[in-house]
Formats: sequence, structure tokens, C-alpha cells
Amino acid sequence: MLDLRRVRTLRLLLIAMTAAIFIPSLAACATGEPEGNTGAGTGAETGVDPSGDQDAESDADADADAEQAPAGGGDTTLRVGAIPDQDPEVLQRQFGLVSDYLANALGVDVEFVPVVDYSGAVTAFATGEIDLVWFGGLTGVQARLQVPDAHAIVQRDIDAEFHSVFIASTDSGLEPFEDVDGLMSLAGKRFTFGSESSTSGRLMPQHFMNQAGLALSDLDGDPGFSGAHDATIALVESGTYDAGALNEQVWIDRSEAGDVDLDAVKVIWRTPPYYDYHWIIHPSVEERIGAGTVDGVTAAFLALDSADPEHAEILDLFGAGSFIETEDANYADIEAVGRDIGLIR
Repeated sequence: MLDLRRVRTLRLLLIAMTAAIFIPSLAACATGEPEGNTGAGTGAETGVDPSGDQDAESDADADADAEQAPAGGGDTTLRVGAIPDQDPEVLQRQFGLVSDYLANALGVDVEFVPVVDYSGAVTAFATGEIDLVWFGGLTGVQARLQVPDAHAIVQRDIDAEFHSVFIASTDSGLEPFEDVDGLMSLAGKRFTFGSESSTSGRLMPQHFMNQAGLALSDLDGDPGFSGAHDATIALVESGTYDAGALNEQVWIDRSEAGDVDLDAVKVIWRTPPYYDYHWIIHPSVEERIGAGTVDGVTAAFLALDSADPEHAEILDLFGAGSFIETEDANYADIEAVGRDIGLIR
């Protein structure tokens, strides 16, 4: 019988190995500014995924849309994006449902726009190609630094006390430990982060490694960058790396779904809590889509109720019980760590 879990793991491993080859350079991330054209440009320049459902409209369709546009002209579609921290199929379902929900709640057209990497999400937001983005702590700070009038609006209930987990392959010989000093056991081991701009898969794990006195040079070779949390699991599970760090929620979701071989990989440490994921909306939507759009989007997320089956499906995909209001000040510590490590200047 075909082992679907193994097929999924091999597919994620291939994605991870490809990401390791094409991931943007660490030098570019160290500037705190994403790679690519910082002005308006094509999807390829800003990191918008050309393989997503973004086929260009025909000239006839474009003319028809222009005729139906409100007096004064202009595009009134709300474009939603997200850092690509998981398998693209998972993201398409998750943010497709969010887009449908917001369209019904706001009475406007809403479109999910996939991007190819974390820096692509920041750049597309900065250039106005995406209006509303699900960012991690670090990418959210980077985005707000480039769009000063943009602000964090809502987060999940779990994001006020979020955690990373360090995982290890069974064959690595690494055992679970209780405090940050245990990270010194990673010295001489092959280790992988997630994306270079990931808060839970790179920034905070490296911060805690620094606290323990473990330098990246103490590892066996340079650390890897898998590109996504589920890809990190696949790389460690396969033995390509001895250990790695990732978003705790992804670990829980994948483990409970039976997608992880728990005989081959295990959690060895859970980090202290920190603020992480949140939604940021571009201020230009107030003029382009209509006054009150920011408040409307905020209210729509706050209205998600787990007692409603349709709402519960969205909340379940986010691993959340609800969304709550947040503010920029909650991510001050994330910005400080980013500057300390050199990912923000």
C-alpha cells in the first residue's frame, strides 16, 4: 500500500532542498530590506508567485471591468497575501477561505496573491501590490519600516505567547533538555533554520542560541535554511540535518495529522514565549477601496467565532481560538532582536 505520509515527506524534502538552493542571500536579509525592485514592477521583481492563480485578464475582460468601475475609476479589489511558511497547498486553502470570508463581510472583491518567499511578501506590501498581509513578527516590523503609516491590527490569541520548538532526529543522539543552556548540545551538529526571515524559524531560535553562548560557527558547517516550517521537519526527519527549529503550531498540526514520523524525529526544547504573527493592512486601501476599510477588516477578524462552523474552519487552519486586537508596540522586542542579529538596520 502506498504510504501517503512518506510521499508527503519526500515532496516537502524536495521543496526544502530547492529552497536551500534558491533562498535569497543572507547578506540581503541583513540589510533589513527585501531583495528585488523597491519600486513598482512585475510579479517576478517583487516576489509575487507567477504560478499562483493570477492569470492576466484578456483585453475584453479588462474593458468590461473598467466599464463597471465606480465613478472616478480605480481598482477596488482587496489583495491578500501571506509569508509562505508552509506547503503552498495548505496556504491556498487557508487564505482562499479568508479571502471568501472577507469578501462577504466587506462586500468587496478579495483576491489571494501568493508570493515566492518572505522578502517577496514584504516587497509586494511596500510597493502596494498586496494590501493585507499575514506577517510574522520580523517581516511585520520590516514591512512597517517601509510603509510608516501601516500598523499591526489583529493577531491570533496564541500570538501573544508564541513559541518555537527545537527538534532533532532520533539518530542524532540529542536528548531533550529543560533550559536555554541545553542548546550548547547542538555544537558540532548539522542544523537548519526555516526561512532566513522567519521569526519562529530563525530570528528567535538564533536569539536563544546566542543567549546560551552557542555561535553559528560552533555548528557542523553553516546552518541550513529550509524555507518553510514543514520543510524543516522533513529535513530533520530524513536525517539530512541533525536538528532544526520551527514554529510550534506547525509542529503540533503536522504531528496530530500523522504527517510526522515520531520514531524518527522529536522535540528537544520549547522556547520561552514571544509575540509573533499578525495582520498588517496598507493605508492606501482607505482611498482606493473606501473610507473605513481598515476598521472593517479589523472588525471582520474580531468577529470570527468558533461556534460558527464556517468561522471555525478558518480558525482551525490558523490554529487559533479567536483573533484579538494588537498594536505595533507589541513587536518592539522583535525589532530589537532583529537589529541585534543584523536582520534589521
